[in-house]
Amino acid sequence: MVALSCQSHFIIYKSFRNANSRPVISCAMQSSGSNIKVVINGAAKEIGRAAVIAVTKARGMEVAGAVDSHLVGQDIGKVCDMEEALEIPIINDLTMILGSISQLKATAVVVDFTDPSKVYDNVKQATAFGMNSVVYVPRIKQDTVMALSAFCEKASMGCLVAPTLSIGSILLQQAAIQASFHYKNVEIVESRSNPGDFPSQEAVQIANNLSGLGQIYNRDDISTDNSARGQVIGEDGVRVHSLVLPGLPSSTTLYFSRPGEVYTLKHDVTDVQSLMPGLILAIRKVVRLKNLVYGLEKFL
Repeated sequence: MVALSCQSHFIIYKSFRNANSRPVISCAMQSSGSNIKVVINGAAKEIGRAAVIAVTKARGMEVAGAVDSHLVGQDIGKVCDMEEALEIPIINDLTMILGSISQLKATAVVVDFTDPSKVYDNVKQATAFGMNSVVYVPRIKQDTVMALSAFCEKASMGCLVAPTLSIGSILLQQAAIQASFHYKNVEIVESRSNPGDFPSQEAVQIANNLSGLGQIYNRDDISTDNSARGQVIGEDGVRVHSLVLPGLPSSTTLYFSRPGEVYTLKHDVTDVQSLMPGLILAIRKVVRLKNLVYGLEKFL
């Protein structure tokens, strides 16, 4: 028999094995205060590990579970290179952790860093156990967001779907909207160190934010025939240029111009730590929601 303590002082997991059966896991709990219990789904990822450290340091909340298909059984504190173990093993069973935490009758939040195909079921599971969700999953489809919105509305449970957790990125987008009323030419240039889906979600969101504001941009160059001119997003003429070179920071730059003037907005991300203030804000805010909210900017 192997005993794994999943939450210091109040969660103990026991695994029983025999030759013909799978491990059976049971839990015994005892409440540990009024802190928000946070479950990190995708805890072994870089952003998941950063989230574990950030939640551990934040006032009024604590890590109560770590879910991932990698590094299963390892203590998440050790995985995150923390000085002391958190006595919370990584477990590849979201339902089991949610069921265990629900026995505490405490306020709990599930943070989802998984992938678009799993988000809907993950939020449904969290809702079934009376827990709100924060979803930061790039490339989540709008159909999924709409389905989740209807589900959360019916269940009167909160969910925050955040296209970005970067407060700097949100401020950039807000500044871009203000600038769009004063300039008729705009182009977005982004850089990333690793190949991926381009334009990035951030660039697409900025372009979408600038669309539908009654402005047609780049009127003298609205042709889409020349691919070297970048991709036009939407119908308002906003172009996006994407650079992918090893060593480049994750960067987004907007160039607004008119004759005799160029106005530049730029935002660089050099470390996943930049997302943590936004994540902590999201966790604090989502516990009060009774429906789905799209975008962290609603709380700034």
